[in-house]
Amino acid sequence: MPRKPEPASQIALPLSPGGSQTPARIVVGNANSAVIEALQTPDRWPFHTAVLTGPERSGKSLLGRWAAGRGILLVDGADALPEDEVFHRWNAVQQGGTQAGQPLLLIADSTPWNIALPDLRSRLGGSLQLAIGDPDDAMAAELIHAHAEARALTLADGAADYLVPRTGRSFAAIEALVATIDRISLERQSPATMSVWRAALEALHGPEQQKLL
Repeated sequence: MPRKPEPASQIALPLSPGGSQTPARIVVGNANSAVIEALQTPDRWPFHTAVLTGPERSGKSLLGRWAAGRGILLVDGADALPEDEVFHRWNAVQQGGTQAGQPLLLIADSTPWNIALPDLRSRLGGSLQLAIGDPDDAMAAELIHAHAEARALTLADGAADYLVPRTGRSFAAIEALVATIDRISLERQSPATMSVWRAALEALHGPEQQKLL
């Protein structure tokens, strides 16, 4: 039986975040739970290969680093490499050699990934296709808290309940919102309470945002 995805609190990067403002834990939710489950069972991947795509700032590289810590070969930004090089990587896990039979995860930033080389296109077309979707309300709330934690930003109670319905429903929009709250809080030298949330929403979405406030 496939293993269930681990709780978010247990999915941590296999290395220190080193002061980065990227969350040091992977938030699990509707958008990526199926991807995480598949990454935990690489023995089931056709041709030992999976292709991961997803929206901007959706954590593809975070998941790739987590998978690499579990022994999976990782090629991040595969769509930016020469296609013959990617084809060589794919062949290396199919044929004899030190990488034969090892699982290979290819991460592509382009959606869809338009591959010109016919042989590579057909090979990867038969590999496991993994796609991160857009976060729902519950995941968006958890992402807000994760980005705040990464910035050592303390949000007043009720922040997620207030912010989630009022901002864009994408990974990039949520990250930008928390960054803007952090910036305004620092500029004002005041806690990140509702007045700061409102200012951040207006900075990102314009004065018309006040209609929702």
